[in-house]
Amino acid sequence: MLDRRRESLSHFIWRTHYRDAQAVPPEQDIEGTWDRVARSVASIEPHSGPWQRSFRALLEGYRFLPAGRILAGAGVARQVTLANCFVMGLIDDSLPGIFEALKEGALTMQQGGGVGYDFSTLRPRGSGARTTGMIASGPVSFLRVWDAMCATLLSTGARRGAMMATLRCDHPDIEEFIAAKQAPGSLTHFNLSILITDAFMKAMRANAPWPLVFPRGADDTGTSDTLERPWSGSTAPVVCRIWKTVSARELWRQMCASAHRSAEPGVLFIDRVNAENNLGYAETLSATNPCAEEPLPPYGACNLGSLNLTAFVLDPFTSSARLDQSALRDCARGAVRFLDDVIEISGFPLPRQQLEAHRSRRIGLGITGLADALAMLGLRYDGEDARRVAAEMMRAVRDAAYQVSVDLARERGPFPLFDAQRYGSRPFIQRLPGSIQAAIRQHGIRNSHLLAVAPAGTISLLADNVSSGIEPIHRLDASRSLRDDQGAYHVFPATDRAYARWRTRSGADERPPAAFREVTSISAREQLLMQAALQPEVDGSISKTVALASDTPPETVEQIFAAAFELGLKGCTVFRDSSRPPALAERLAATGDSPTAHCCDTEREAD
Repeated sequence: MLDRRRESLSHFIWRTHYRDAQAVPPEQDIEGTWDRVARSVASIEPHSGPWQRSFRALLEGYRFLPAGRILAGAGVARQVTLANCFVMGLIDDSLPGIFEALKEGALTMQQGGGVGYDFSTLRPRGSGARTTGMIASGPVSFLRVWDAMCATLLSTGARRGAMMATLRCDHPDIEEFIAAKQAPGSLTHFNLSILITDAFMKAMRANAPWPLVFPRGADDTGTSDTLERPWSGSTAPVVCRIWKTVSARELWRQMCASAHRSAEPGVLFIDRVNAENNLGYAETLSATNPCAEEPLPPYGACNLGSLNLTAFVLDPFTSSARLDQSALRDCARGAVRFLDDVIEISGFPLPRQQLEAHRSRRIGLGITGLADALAMLGLRYDGEDARRVAAEMMRAVRDAAYQVSVDLARERGPFPLFDAQRYGSRPFIQRLPGSIQAAIRQHGIRNSHLLAVAPAGTISLLADNVSSGIEPIHRLDASRSLRDDQGAYHVFPATDRAYARWRTRSGADERPPAAFREVTSISAREQLLMQAALQPEVDGSISKTVALASDTPPETVEQIFAAAFELGLKGCTVFRDSSRPPALAERLAATGDSPTAHCCDTEREAD
């Protein structure tokens, strides 16, 4: 019988999210969960015993935090997937195709995976179907069908669901998409992101007209004028019919005003995403997982884990505080092998998801606890030194991850889509050290992509409330109201982990050092600069939400999104305090998610 009289926040998160209650005997603490996970992941190794001990050591002390589906599902008897999220297949523009895509999403969410979809392939509202004479209701109407599906699954006791919907910035229904979540309670299980092209940004800056178009052939409802545009599901520009022309700048202002009001939509700079994609020679990307740290091809999966940077700070809060780079690199190497093994033991809801996972062997190793680690090193999050050190940390993880993936290719073979010449010419690969590039040419590489920085919300709570992902410290002292699996609420003190360690050593009366900066004291520009410092070292993307005060004017969001593009980011979201209605804010607090996470209103674990 578990003693809950003095249950901590970390223990509650473990018990309600990750404990295998059906195990015989039941798991009694987090160490039992670590034993199960290490044993399961090492089971495919030819010599499993040594690797089980090695993987178990990675997990000890919360040094390496596998994503929630791995912690909850590895080694259990239930049928689950160990991938947190998926991008689903392109939606065929037909009623059978739409509902087949809906079914695939439901099957995926039933096993615990979040889903992302690009809805750009669906005809605009008002277009006619020649074969049936029916009038299309447009992509936004089908978002509501998906949202109802997700709510229905929740009512059956399935894991809380998360979905991402993307739409091209030149789709005729883009204005309806922008406004889709303005009404309270609308599409509460979705995050929305607009696929912003370089051409649109150029038109916006020039205050030029912007044609809204759709591929010719699906219908002829638009004008007689046509132009060629790249389009979702096509490898080359296609002939599109112009439906109407709007002001690019006015459309931009609509996006930003909506994000200011309701934190939706986010922006995804899709041309940059594809230009930087290591597999740009084999796939085209137009959607992400729900928290946007993984742009993925149709049926692609997120296989995630985070290195807890606070575990690698030596002599914290002293003049000799430093990062143990050697230990960080060693842990990164072990984590890559761990995540590569997860691909082998994971179930997949759909055969095409399993095929795609094995074709590219994508993994997403990231970091969490960045703000806490910086505070332990005596560095202010919003300082140039902090950005330099953060980039050095991420670069150390990058190089260790790529080197061990080459070693795994020598041992196990490269991923099936590997092409030495074309892979080696990709921009991210060209930025790697010359020795790693040479090793890739000679031996190949096991995983097409290795890095992604997730929000890591719930697993950061599990690790005694370290700051999540690359976000600033949210609050030094706070409380969290969390709901258990019976629906009862529990309130826990939630002191930031680094601050709690400092206070234990310094006493409650001493004033905290200047390095302890809460998010409310960090400007939007400084938050973007941190993301920009890390993005060149990450082959996937970074989930980061710019937190804004409630009195932030709408013009600031325009400046933030424009700066995100100029700084070379792949995407950006904002969250203005008080931009969610009180009832939703209360529900968010009950989920345990940070109110600054883009995916916060999906009632999901931000792992």
